[in-house]
Amino acid sequence: MQPRFLERQALANFPVRQAVFTHVEDHIDNPAFDREKILVTTHPEHRDIWFWTIPFSNGRCSVGVVAAEEHFKGRDSDLDACLRGFIAETPSLAGVLNNAVWDTPARTLGGYAANVKTLHGPGFALLGNAAEFLDPVFSSGVTIAMRSASMAAAVLHRQLQGETVDWQSEFAEPLKRGVDTFRCYVEGWYAGTFQDVIFYEDSQAEIRRMICSILAGYAWDERNPFVSEARRRLKMISELCAKDAT
Repeated sequence: MQPRFLERQALANFPVRQAVFTHVEDHIDNPAFDREKILVTTHPEHRDIWFWTIPFSNGRCSVGVVAAEEHFKGRDSDLDACLRGFIAETPSLAGVLNNAVWDTPARTLGGYAANVKTLHGPGFALLGNAAEFLDPVFSSGVTIAMRSASMAAAVLHRQLQGETVDWQSEFAEPLKRGVDTFRCYVEGWYAGTFQDVIFYEDSQAEIRRMICSILAGYAWDERNPFVSEARRRLKMISELCAKDAT
């Protein structure tokens, strides 16, 4: 059930971004590349541009670039050249993909961030990407989909048992708390403040563990101070990391 059909769709709070992506026969022989992990790479000059490299078991991988629309001006007439051009500007990724066979035409998707006016109403509850889609950078969509389904199922089960339930306080509000935690770190990624934390070389293991826990899906665990006070904690730690780096 799509929000636009219910007239529940709202404008997203993120700038409009675009992705250009394809699949390649990768022939990656870089010993540092781990085929069991997704590689995320940032552009060396524009921190708000990032790439994904997702390896498959058959020797192929998905490769894509994400950037604000203005970065694509003058590039989007040829999507293959656009993607390969961005990669060529990023030596670390270009080195990983230097043997790739580009055998599949690139595709593009823009303006994918979406929000809604309400998460529930008479006879419906919005789950997963239908509820809200933030950004692909931390793969939060899967987590939000599973969490929203679990929460909605629990409330619906009680309702079908004849209990009086409050969908706003028992579903919408707690779901939004976790989504807003993810939002904080997505915004920090594009602003560069969260990147200062991620790439800080002398990080404390406990802080890294708490942040990794959020990215692993525990965005509702309010025992974690980087969840319960996400914006304040991220601002504080990013300022410390940036100060030490100067």
